[in-house]
Amino acid sequence: MGGIVTEILCVVGARPNFMKMAPILRGLREYPELRPFLVHTGQHYDEEMSRIFFEELGLPAPDRDLEVGSDTHGRQTARIMDAFEPLVEERAPKLVVVVGDVNSTLACSLVAVKLGIPVAHVEAGLRSRDRTMPEEINRLLTDAVSDLLFATSADAVENLRAEGVPAERIHLVGNPMIDTLKRHLEAARARRALDRFGLTARSYALVTLHRPSNVDRVDSLRRVFEGLRELTERIPVIFPVHPRTRERMDRAGIEPGPGLRLTEPLGYLDFLCLMDQARFLVTDSGGIQEETTALGVPCLTLRPNTERPITITEGTNQLLGEDPASILDAAKPLIEGNFPEPRCPKLWDGRAGTRIARVLARHLSAN
Repeated sequence: MGGIVTEILCVVGARPNFMKMAPILRGLREYPELRPFLVHTGQHYDEEMSRIFFEELGLPAPDRDLEVGSDTHGRQTARIMDAFEPLVEERAPKLVVVVGDVNSTLACSLVAVKLGIPVAHVEAGLRSRDRTMPEEINRLLTDAVSDLLFATSADAVENLRAEGVPAERIHLVGNPMIDTLKRHLEAARARRALDRFGLTARSYALVTLHRPSNVDRVDSLRRVFEGLRELTERIPVIFPVHPRTRERMDRAGIEPGPGLRLTEPLGYLDFLCLMDQARFLVTDSGGIQEETTALGVPCLTLRPNTERPITITEGTNQLLGEDPASILDAAKPLIEGNFPEPRCPKLWDGRAGTRIARVLARHLSAN
């Protein structure tokens, strides 16, 4: 590129994005002709938790924080677009890199493509086939407008090919979230998170729940807590509570019960420590399905579908559907010690960020 520095806008908006972007930024350091400009949309609006994640993951401070904050899906997407468009016009980047499936992913992709800027989507091709999930809409539309599509697994590549995406635009690179996990696992194991909560390794279940189908309806949320209370009769349960879940609990007057340990949201390293040492997890998070697979820790997913089927076919994940009464039945064999055999998908080896950076450099040098 003749010594000319090429600027790339790299967009994050919520905590899972930070874990995916960190290894890409590290990979781009190998290419001095490329300058990543990090944009935080502010979609994840907890300033303290954002700061902790940036510090623990070694992410540089954002070059620009759009400070959009929380809102409904439509208004938040519109506000991100409104804030991102003048930044793109100001910086005139050669490429915009988006990760994951949050509203920031879609909003910034739409702005870029309408301004004639190519888009690279990291974590492309994941499909739940459930359009009631806002994330599924974000995934579909982002992939439809992207020029480079980075897939974490072979099934995602198959989805993109079936949707008519040309093979030369699809790149199977592995999973950058697992890069972050592998890089920080020893530091997480050195934390004293278990001591802080009075836990011992493999003696507890760890819970995360935040999806609207589980927490936004009072009857569903009550049944979730009934299922978790049943579980506490067999094993200690610790539950870092998502802010939206906590708000719904307070509004409905739901008490967790004596056996269920509720905590505030945790930083990345403390949560990774608890996840690594848990007997099993109960979750509705897509990213945790992947992380437990990489760790070999059983995962019970309280959803009827997943956009990450490889965590079932080549991992430790099990779908429970939407009935919380199924939690205890699925947990009993795990409590008794019948663990699935740990497996890890191809290319989930800690080098996805390096592969992504290599493709970006090659693409930009050719255009």
